[in-house]
Parts: sequence; C-alpha cells; structure tokens
Amino acid sequence: MRKTNVVSEFAPLKSVVLAQSEFCFPNDTENSMDTSFLTKENEEFVKNSGGKDVAEADKKLQDNWEQEKIEMQSLLDSYGVEVFRPRLLTQPEKEHGKSQGVGYSNFFSRDPFFTIGSFIIEGNLRFMHRRREILPIRPVLNEWTNNHKGYYFAAPQPDLAEGEKSEVGPFIEGGDVVVLGKTVFVGHSGLASNLNGIHWLKKLMEQFGYKVVPVRLHPSILHLDCALSMLREGLMIVCEEAFLDGIPEELRDWEKINVSLNEAAHLIANGLPVNEQVYITDSAFTDLIEKIKAKGMKVETLDYRVSRMFGGSFRCTTQALIRE
Repeated sequence: MRKTNVVSEFAPLKSVVLAQSEFCFPNDTENSMDTSFLTKENEEFVKNSGGKDVAEADKKLQDNWEQEKIEMQSLLDSYGVEVFRPRLLTQPEKEHGKSQGVGYSNFFSRDPFFTIGSFIIEGNLRFMHRRREILPIRPVLNEWTNNHKGYYFAAPQPDLAEGEKSEVGPFIEGGDVVVLGKTVFVGHSGLASNLNGIHWLKKLMEQFGYKVVPVRLHPSILHLDCALSMLREGLMIVCEEAFLDGIPEELRDWEKINVSLNEAAHLIANGLPVNEQVYITDSAFTDLIEKIKAKGMKVETLDYRVSRMFGGSFRCTTQALIRE
C-alpha cells in the first residue's frame, strides 16, 4: 500500500488533484467578498457578474477555462503524474448557493485541503462562496485514504457567533501552506488564513516533529503562494515587498528571482514545479521564463489567463498527494 507523502514543493510530483472549472459569483460581490487582491480588469468582471455562473456570464470564457484544465492534465500526464479530478457540483448544490446569495465554487483545489508529509488536512476558507468547496473534492480524498497509508484530519469549523463575516475562524487555506521538509510556512494577510488557524495547525503538527512558521503578508496578497515559489532546493521566485517582516530566516540564503508586488498580483509567482528540473508557468510571463531557463531549468508553458482572472494559477488549481 502506497503512502500519502509531500516532502517539499519541488520534490517529484507523482499524484495530484487538478481542479474543475465551476464558479457562480455572489449576488452582491461588493459587500460579500474582498476583491482587493484581483487586478482591476478582473475586479470589474467580478462586480458585473453578480449572481451568475461563469457559463451564464460568458460562455466562451467558460469554454476557454475548461480547455486550460484539459491542457494542464495533458501536460501532467506527459510527465507520468497521476491526476485526480473533483466531481462536478450537483444541481441542488448550485441551487442552494444561488438561493443563499453566496454563489458557489469548485475551481481551486489548492485551498480547501493541503498535504504535509503523510497528512491530508481539510482547511477552512474565509470567503462564504468557498466554504463548501471541499465537498466535490472529498470523494477523491475518501477513496485515496482508503487505499493509501497516512493521516486525514480536518480543521474545526469556523465560528459564526459574530455572523458570517466573523474573523474568529479558525481559517487555514492551502494556498498559504508551503512545505519544506519538516518546516511549514503559513502566510496570513487578512484575506485568507488567520492566526487562529495557524495556531491550530502548529499545535497539531508540532506533535509530529514539524515546525510551523507564520509569515505576515502584505494586505493585497491573497496567499503565500502568490508571493513565493520554490523551484528547487536553494532557488525561489519571491516578491520581497510582500513579506512584512522580511523573508523567513530559513530562506534568506536562497538564490532569488525577484518579482514586484504588481507582478505578484498577476500571479507570476504561482507556477508549479514538476520536479527540481521542470517548472510550469504561464506563457505570458516571457521575462520570468528566460530567468528560470538561465538557472538551468526546463520551463513548460500554458496559457492560463482565465484561471488567473479568478485569482489563481497553476499551484492554485493543483494540490499534491504525493511529492517524493
């Protein structure tokens, strides 16, 4: 029996969950979700599409979005990566999301759960339209844990005593969780994971010999993986401006490919290593591609514009089950 095992962000990727492409905007996006992390173009699209499924708002955009995932799966297949997909949302799930005015989402598999070593952990998402996003992924996780060794935990449900916009949490999102051996970095900007969520994870993982390092982020950065990408041991893409307390001590000696806060907003740092020799990024990032190639790595590119429109890119649409 194989074992769940993610030892780092750049260890060879062997098994992964690749997201679907389903999203319905909340009815009142201005008051129900923070769009400050989006680019201006994306923010305008969100504000003009309240209460609509993307397929209703722009059918061609939906088709292009789905094509991105087809091409991503094909690329992962070419490297021998085992790819799992969440189920699609049911009609009752969609109707419930619309009737509640919060919409629904099934579009970024990185955030609803995360993998550290042999631990699969369901997190808690801050945005209301994403609170149920784990459900279409859970059948994959249930089947996986039935057939693989490892642990399967879930964070406590968010506290709603102060209402739906309560900041209590605990919130812990996979995009904020970055693994480097027995050290786990967890970002918090006020948009996603919070200190209550990080404290919960810290108390859990310290029992198994892990060190959890909180990382305070610029308030316009959604997740840590929007400001940091580890390409291989000792080399990273980083937006130094996003780290309010400086780059974590454990990474200060690493070689840096620097990007700006504006570039980070366009998700330039949200690529995906296949292994220490191969990195996937967006074909739009031509300058970055040349810089990575100059470090002796192979770069695979896809057009991921639609995914980036909704606030996530290659790392956001994938969550590893085995990297070893």
